[in-house]
Amino acid sequence: MVTVTINGTPRNGTGTSFAKAARTAGTIPCVLYGSGQNIHFTVTPESVRDIVYTGEFKLADVNVDGKSFRCILKEIQYHPVTDTVTHIDFLHLVDGNTIKVNVPIRFEGTAPGVRAGGKLVQKLRSIKIKTTPEAMVDEMKVDISKLKLGQSLRVRDIATVGGVEIINAQALPIATIPVPRGLKVGALEEEEAPAE
Repeated sequence: MVTVTINGTPRNGTGTSFAKAARTAGTIPCVLYGSGQNIHFTVTPESVRDIVYTGEFKLADVNVDGKSFRCILKEIQYHPVTDTVTHIDFLHLVDGNTIKVNVPIRFEGTAPGVRAGGKLVQKLRSIKIKTTPEAMVDEMKVDISKLKLGQSLRVRDIATVGGVEIINAQALPIATIPVPRGLKVGALEEEEAPAE
């Protein structure tokens, strides 16, 4: 699992005015939960770029005031106009404590329906899981090697992983291969053709 190291600067004050001052100085105000007490600090936009702007699930080693915390991103707030990051919440991972996180879905194999002329349509890009730091995974894999034209895969088709519980509804579609229009028309013409 990929881990990003983030160095934070302790923030003495809390509240709107201190957060605003941090943003004016070009930094992002952050809070770290789950370590016994809430730790307030700031980071540079560059230090969190690899963990914020990615489709991958990554862990963070957050270093603040000489202490290191293994964390996950819990919440990111963006500016409504500029889309820049305005605040980040980190959650300290404690062995044995269950957490809920979203991890990306990865497809494995080649679908027969794609080879037959269909197109794989991904309906769900990430899945919500409940797990502990010891059993944490950075993705959930789905085998598409038996997916034919007109078929769909659902959450219940995801391979189970020990220590990981999927929270999403089991019937929720993940991917489908619709029958292309051209193939539908061709099949219809064959059905309507008179027998010789």
